[in-house]
Amino acid sequence: MLESAKKQEIITQFRTHDGDTGSPQVQIAILSERIGELTDHFKTHAKDHSSRRGLLKLVSKRRRLLDYLKQHDADRYREVIGKLGIRK
Repeated sequence: MLESAKKQEIITQFRTHDGDTGSPQVQIAILSERIGELTDHFKTHAKDHSSRRGLLKLVSKRRRLLDYLKQHDADRYREVIGKLGIRK
């Protein structure tokens, strides 16, 4: 699970204005951090299949948000994938 201090740091880095906590960029960044944590988890717990299902759900949700962002604002999409290092 993501610590609240780390989550606030991500929000301040990707937000578009002061009260922004739910824009697609912020959601994608938070999901990417959680995906990274779960990926590290699987290096030591290879047989944790229930968490793997959760990881797949997170990845697909991030993919849908990226598709939405690409469709509505291509400049912000390129900015987000550049900052996060997501290829595509």
